[in-house]
Amino acid sequence: MEVFTCTKLFSNQVFNVLSIFLLISLAQCASPSKVQETYTNFITKSCNNTMYPALCVQTLTPYAPSVGTRPLKLCNAALKAAILSARHASATVSKIAKRNRIARYEAKAIKDCIGDMKDTVYELKLTLNAMGHLNEPDKDFQWANAKTWASAAITDADSCIDGFSGRKVNPVVKKKIGSRITEVQKRISIALVLKINEEKQKSS
Repeated sequence: MEVFTCTKLFSNQVFNVLSIFLLISLAQCASPSKVQETYTNFITKSCNNTMYPALCVQTLTPYAPSVGTRPLKLCNAALKAAILSARHASATVSKIAKRNRIARYEAKAIKDCIGDMKDTVYELKLTLNAMGHLNEPDKDFQWANAKTWASAAITDADSCIDGFSGRKVNPVVKKKIGSRITEVQKRISIALVLKINEEKQKSS
């Protein structure tokens, strides 16, 4: 009788332990997806206040695990995406420049554009650096610098597109380059608006 009771008690303990492990396993399985959903919702909500919400969500969703629900991290991710986009745009322009069928007047515009895009990448890096110091005492100064560099980056991207105005450039080439540059400008805009909205929320 005593042996039976001990065996039953042991069986109950084993069952309880297994139940606990099962609950923990289920919680661990459910938790990551729930957390990911929270991060994604944060990005979607933030992007809805930008001029290009669909592009914003598409661009920033891959950064969700590192961003979490931190607004400044989201702004920095947007800037990193803009830098990556500017590099891709520069690479696209460079590839077009290497084609043998490019006319001399097209080559000049493309060469100027490559220079503009290199400046854009450099200015975006300076913007990102300034954003990295926004938790320091001179945050107002750093924020002013960030806006200045971001504005300069947009201006240089504009210069690339303007360089094709008034010149006989293949419409296909012009459209391809223009679409790449416009995408860069949109991503820069997204980063700035995200930060501006954050500042508004702080002051409200």
